[in-house]
Amino acid sequence: MAKTKILFITHEMSPFLELTKISEITRQLPQAMQEKGFEIRILMPRFGNINERRNRLHEVIRLSGLNIVVDNNDNPLIIKVASLPAARMQVYFLDNEDYFQRKKVFSDEHGEFFADNNERSVFFCKGALETVKKLGWSPDVVHCHGWFSALVPAYVKTTYKDDPTFKDAKVMYSLFNEEFKSTLGTKYAEMAPEGSFKAEDAQVYGDGSYEAIYKGALHFTDMVVVADQNVNTEIVDFARSKDIQVFEPNGDQDYDAFGEVYDQFAPEEVEA
Repeated sequence: MAKTKILFITHEMSPFLELTKISEITRQLPQAMQEKGFEIRILMPRFGNINERRNRLHEVIRLSGLNIVVDNNDNPLIIKVASLPAARMQVYFLDNEDYFQRKKVFSDEHGEFFADNNERSVFFCKGALETVKKLGWSPDVVHCHGWFSALVPAYVKTTYKDDPTFKDAKVMYSLFNEEFKSTLGTKYAEMAPEGSFKAEDAQVYGDGSYEAIYKGALHFTDMVVVADQNVNTEIVDFARSKDIQVFEPNGDQDYDAFGEVYDQFAPEEVEA
């Protein structure tokens, strides 16, 4: 049987960046799945407080050089990679000087949400999928973690739905208690359209609030993972109201159950 291929997309992962519970889950879950025989890839932003020297990041020239258009501006995308030898895993980092080279991640030194967080998220989501295309690797499952990846499900199910890299991919979206009081604004939805993902489609992301962008992502999601006991129940109820499959693991390390879920999306064997 062919290995199920899982793409993990996250804005944080231990030991590189540890902001919330997401960082530990995205460190342990991919390794556990790899040990079960799944094939994995991991993508995250290279935020400015990730130490390149300590974590031994280096640029992948063959993957770099793309320009990602956000709000009618071309933005260069640089891809870097780091290895976790103990886990035999590689992590790909998306970098851009304007969007990610800051000492803070989402808020400035005064705690104010960066005004361009909407642009940064759009850049990351578009860049992540273009990077996977350049890798020449077709995932069976795209598993998103955190609000920063909220546009990935939409792009997979619209703009990339006929692309050979993603045309058969299923989308999983993990819900966490990561509420922010600010908003990405309606401009988030205005900047999001790409290819067959039209302006009217993007309206499901509403006013760019925490709840709105999670609900927007769920419109394009095959399975929701309740990854935190304190997840906003309104969002979980919304998923159920849309008949989206909801997976509630018995703890963060319920790896057997995760394995069974991923196996639901295993590629079908082609008979000779």
